[in-house]
Amino acid sequence: MSKVREQPTYKIPRKGITVWRIYGVLQTLFFTVLAGVTTFLTFTFEWPFYIYIIACGIVVLTIILFIWLFPNIRYNIWRYEVREQEIEIQSGLFVVTRTLIPMVRVQHVDTEQGPILKKYGLSNISISSAATTHTIPFLEMHEADHLRARISELARVAEEDV
Repeated sequence: MSKVREQPTYKIPRKGITVWRIYGVLQTLFFTVLAGVTTFLTFTFEWPFYIYIIACGIVVLTIILFIWLFPNIRYNIWRYEVREQEIEIQSGLFVVTRTLIPMVRVQHVDTEQGPILKKYGLSNISISSAATTHTIPFLEMHEADHLRARISELARVAEEDV
């Protein structure tokens, strides 16, 4: 009988919700511009009024989903754990994905930080294996540096044991 693993232990910092909300605002701005163009065209070419209503509804729905709902769901789902033999990442929005990355497969580990992450003192960790790259987002900078060094060390030890 197989044993079901517990969820990974560590969550991302609460500041991650704020960053996801900022990303949501940027996505919403895109839809707002489209709605503005649609509104202009609707009134210029006397298209049916329901097109304007649909465009406004999409903007309101985008605000609710991308700025409020999705960041909260992602925060509650996102978890990670670094063990001696593997890294486990749990992510998702509607479908929860749990990924195990064996340490012997880790090729290199990077930290990434754009302007928004820098403002909040956060970094992403990218873990590259032969076929894929996995990311642990929104870690405090000192935690990201510590975790990158730990993963790198564990990967070297795992490689030497092979």
